[in-house]
Amino acid sequence: MNIDTFLAHHHVKENPFAAEEARLDPVFGRLIDGSPTHPDFPKVLGQIDKPATSIVFGEKGSGKTAIRLQLARQVAEHNREHPDRRVLTVAYDDLNPMLDNLLRRHKQKADAVLAGFRLEDHQDAILSLAVTRLVDALLHESPDGEDPIALPEHVDKHIKKNVPRQVRVDLAVLAALYDQPRNGSAADRLERLWKKLRLGYQVPQAATFYGAILLSLITVGLGLTMAFVAADSRPWWLIPSLGLAGAAALLLWGLWGYRHAARWRLAHKAARDMPAVNRTAGELAGMLGRFGRSDLLRQPLPSPETSRTGESDSRYQLTRRWIDVLHAFGYTGLIVLVDRLDEPTLVSGDADRMKAILWPMMDNKFLKQDRIGIKLLLPIELRHMLHRESARFFQEARLDKQNLIDRLSWSGAMLYDLCSRRLRACMDGEPNEVTLTSLFENDVSRDLLIDALDQMHQPRDAFKFLYNVIQEHCRIVPEEQPRFQIARLTLESVRRDQAQRVQELYRGLSPA
Repeated sequence: MNIDTFLAHHHVKENPFAAEEARLDPVFGRLIDGSPTHPDFPKVLGQIDKPATSIVFGEKGSGKTAIRLQLARQVAEHNREHPDRRVLTVAYDDLNPMLDNLLRRHKQKADAVLAGFRLEDHQDAILSLAVTRLVDALLHESPDGEDPIALPEHVDKHIKKNVPRQVRVDLAVLAALYDQPRNGSAADRLERLWKKLRLGYQVPQAATFYGAILLSLITVGLGLTMAFVAADSRPWWLIPSLGLAGAAALLLWGLWGYRHAARWRLAHKAARDMPAVNRTAGELAGMLGRFGRSDLLRQPLPSPETSRTGESDSRYQLTRRWIDVLHAFGYTGLIVLVDRLDEPTLVSGDADRMKAILWPMMDNKFLKQDRIGIKLLLPIELRHMLHRESARFFQEARLDKQNLIDRLSWSGAMLYDLCSRRLRACMDGEPNEVTLTSLFENDVSRDLLIDALDQMHQPRDAFKFLYNVIQEHCRIVPEEQPRFQIARLTLESVRRDQAQRVQELYRGLSPA
């Protein structure tokens, strides 16, 4: 019997149990606002306008990505209801671009790159994602499919009247360091942002450059005059003027060269200390050239020397300035959603490589930043490694203060409710009376289904189990003599196979 025929008999328009990835699941997309959430979800979410860190460990298929999507949806709903207390979300769930930048800049093998992985690399990558989103919104360049940041009405007037100049300078510096446009150059975007922020021109630097050119031209003109005018007819002031003009030109060129070289040094140090961001020293030097010397002196630019000695917290200072920028545009905080740590090409599910990437984040200073919530949705393999760490590690990470969910577990009853909700969401008619037992014969009770689902442990495995039950029923029933209720024998047979598969998965004997 055809599966579609079986489902159509029960007024089900699509298979509720076919999807295996929350991001690509149309049923979950429709249910995201009303789907049953895990009991620990409120603890993970916390108070939205006062973001806090949460750490969740879960098996593959336990719903970590679904939780991430639900977190993003809850924050979006909060922002709509409380426009004066909005919170920005950053999805830090694709580490491939950052890891590719590290490989390209260090020109080393993957293991060597991961061995030297730093917390600063995470901070740079997060700031890059956040700053790029705000610049996209200000310049009206948000990519298709991405929700733009909500800005105040009449944003140009808002910037002019309500955003202090220092905050505008901080945003321009952050854009110079971290803006990563999908198309075009960062320098062109900074020029447009500069005009948007009404920062004007740095007159001292321009005056030095153009003054040096003018005095050079005057010196050349006076020199040519001396060369072509006879000695007995030269004005008395020509030689002193030539000397003064030449000396002034040399002085201005020296001053301009000194400032230019200083910016190159700053740019070279910053670019070398930010391998996770695709920014060259030449690009950065050109962009920093827009800023006055006094503005740059007040900026905590990254530097390899201070990062190596631990004498500077430039990333924390830049993050605090970024929070002040967000506040100027109506946002009270930042939530970073960390997910899919096992999926980057460089990691490919290897637990030791995941540990090398994650462990620098396990720092209480980083996890407890004011007005920032880091939501870590982590594979269960890292939980096993975490429990083998020393007491000193736990003292530094202070996991007792990080809203830790030791294991994301689901009971059979929770999975039953979840699967029933998905079934009703896929029906044509009135779904209120339909439950999961409606698909089975009378001797299949609700308790029997709950017991079977309890052996699956995770939503993904529960969906696979029910998908295979329906598939097996349709396989053994002929089209000419259709039966539209699944027999208990079929349920038990598939349950044995799927329970064995799940156990082998946990023991590492079979793939997910």
